[in-house]
Amino acid sequence: MSKVLAIAGPTASGKSAAALAIAQRWPVEIVSVDSALVYRGMDIGTAKPTPDELAVAPHHLIDITDPLQAYSAAEFVRDARRLIGEIAARGRTPLLVGGTMLYFKALMQGLDDMPRADADVRARIEAAAAIHGWPAMHAELARVDPVTAARLAPNDAHRIQRALEVFEVSGQPMSALQTGQTRPHDDPITPGALFSLEPADRAWLHARIAQRFDAMLAAGFIDEVRRLRERGDLHPDLPSMRCVGYRQAWEALDAAGDAPLTDAQRAELRDRGVFATRQLAKRQITWLRSMPQRRVIACDAPDALVRLIEAVTPFTEGRP
Repeated sequence: MSKVLAIAGPTASGKSAAALAIAQRWPVEIVSVDSALVYRGMDIGTAKPTPDELAVAPHHLIDITDPLQAYSAAEFVRDARRLIGEIAARGRTPLLVGGTMLYFKALMQGLDDMPRADADVRARIEAAAAIHGWPAMHAELARVDPVTAARLAPNDAHRIQRALEVFEVSGQPMSALQTGQTRPHDDPITPGALFSLEPADRAWLHARIAQRFDAMLAAGFIDEVRRLRERGDLHPDLPSMRCVGYRQAWEALDAAGDAPLTDAQRAELRDRGVFATRQLAKRQITWLRSMPQRRVIACDAPDALVRLIEAVTPFTEGRP
């Protein structure tokens, strides 16, 4: 088998089922390429694999950090590179699976050469935001980096903070540093094959997204977010709580106060969550289309898994 295999695709395209189908046939270990699955206690809203699914093959980079902590693309690259080497040393094949396209890009192409985080600068920005509010910090960003400010919402605290931090540390606007000229790795990870699960009919994916969100609600997603809120140390500007679905649920619970959600509030949460997930899927597909090396499998075809297994088989025999 080639050194590394990868399965990418938009949310709800069937990546997990595809990975398990491969794991049942060949000796692979699955490396999650998902910025939400890293967080402990966020199970329902991330569609985290079940214990039975986790038992099919070893899974990595799931439940590795607390929702209070951020997990960056640079950290993912560090961890994924280490795991790929360890898995190969065990005589098994690393199978990268997920939909966080920035992680795929960082692993295969490198990262923009940004300054490292500075805790003191970040603390000063947070203190100023506590006094003046994030819209005022957004206005300050518009003064020093109008290009970046134009693509950020006035309350996008996490990204506004980082852009201001980059400017203060480097003296240059983030937009000037994001040139598309990435910093290469010592040894970039290039999968032997990157299979992309993409729907021929976007309506099929939209229906799957709605069905999955309904299933999450039925499984207790609102209670999961309520438990996260009750910790007392989390807030909606954290990267974890900005994950699709979690942000919408947090806002719905804010609106409800101490009372249970009404039927109307649940319906609004459902509609907003489905819409946000559809927008995420649209962005993921746009990313995928910029990857010319990908091998597309129509995930809405009735025989999608059969087609995937047929496409993977040559790589298991060393003849791509």
